[in-house]
Amino acid sequence: MLNEFKKFIMRGNALDLAIGVIIGAAFGKIVNSIIADILMPPIGLLISNVDFKDIKINIGITNPVYLNIGNFIQTAFEFLIIAFVLFLVIKAMNRFFKKQEEEIKPAEPSQVQLLTEIRDLLKK
Repeated sequence: MLNEFKKFIMRGNALDLAIGVIIGAAFGKIVNSIIADILMPPIGLLISNVDFKDIKINIGITNPVYLNIGNFIQTAFEFLIIAFVLFLVIKAMNRFFKKQEEEIKPAEPSQVQLLTEIRDLLKK
């Protein structure tokens, strides 16, 4: 059982997935930092020196119950940036693979060439 597990883990797909998850987590931290530390402070400054994480709506009547709207806005920005970057990466990869397929694909013979070959075979 241990050998089977070892073979499963060492397969290319499992390793690729693990590497993707680790890189994705690191990329998520970078995006979080860009948004929280670079993008949101100037935007908050433009709208009366507000920190987005502090934007809350009290929905409680007798007890304070808050909706963390600012945290949601920041998370939505993070999602949009990650989705846009992934879109650009996938678009670039598709373009790269399309070029590779075009280079590998052999040139199709023209009808004249095919008819000439058939004629020559029939003569023999």
